[in-house]
Amino acid sequence: MIEFTAAPADAGKRLDHFLQEKLAGNSRSRLQAWVKAGLAKVNGAPAKASLILHGGERIEVTPTAPPPLRAAPEDLPVEILYEDDAVVAVNKPSGLVVHAGAGVESGTLVNRLVSHFQGLSHIGGELRPGIVHRLDRGTSGVILVARTDAAHRALATQFSGRSVEKTYLALVQGRLRDDAGRIEKPIARDPVHRTRMTARLATGRSALTEFRVVERFEGFTYLEVRIGTGRTHQIRVHLASLGHAVAGDKLYGARAAERIFLHAWRISFTSPATAERVTVEAPLPSELAQWLARLRQPAHV
Repeated sequence: MIEFTAAPADAGKRLDHFLQEKLAGNSRSRLQAWVKAGLAKVNGAPAKASLILHGGERIEVTPTAPPPLRAAPEDLPVEILYEDDAVVAVNKPSGLVVHAGAGVESGTLVNRLVSHFQGLSHIGGELRPGIVHRLDRGTSGVILVARTDAAHRALATQFSGRSVEKTYLALVQGRLRDDAGRIEKPIARDPVHRTRMTARLATGRSALTEFRVVERFEGFTYLEVRIGTGRTHQIRVHLASLGHAVAGDKLYGARAAERIFLHAWRISFTSPATAERVTVEAPLPSELAQWLARLRQPAHV
């Protein structure tokens, strides 16, 4: 058990922010998992992460062991869109987590990949073999996986050099004024709502998003979106900053739905195995195609 006493200077801080300062060697998701499991107590009683400290509280934390250092293989389906000796492109469904973290240790895309492929790159570590980039849990679509360390390094160079072209399909709430646009607002973590990112601050990491209107409906606009950077929640944050949150994205102000309408449709890259340009497309999932079909009915036109 680890014990702290909140100082007067800690008054006004949330419990989870206090723990992040005091236990900086642990990830934010791990600390939140401890709080949620009742392993962090304030004055002897379990407390919520959002508890506001007043100073003088006795805080006790009972850490648990970190998750296993190796992703365990699980014989679950993987839809392969393309593969060669260096890279595999797979179609990730909405709701599937790419790799372990934030309390999720099984059923991830990585668990499936290590079951289907004998060798993947080790650069991402034992919990993220082969993972060069990622998609949010609620986002579906194509994702690249490196089979060797050399392929991983080559793809990482392409991503950092912005030679990988990533195109998404998104439905947003409301009617966008322009038929096309470019958003270059920096993205940072929201200082108040820590699960969100924001483009409303002057500071943050540079981010580039371009969009083109594909189709307009009553109350919605269907977009093709290209990103030049890969920041956390980038498309969701940038579009929400225009007042047009991605449909179904409750976190950024949209009306709740079964899933968010964001799909990684197409990716173009140079294969480290063949040195040829490769373009891979992931078909629009049936639930999103049905959503569009409902909007195209006469009552919605």
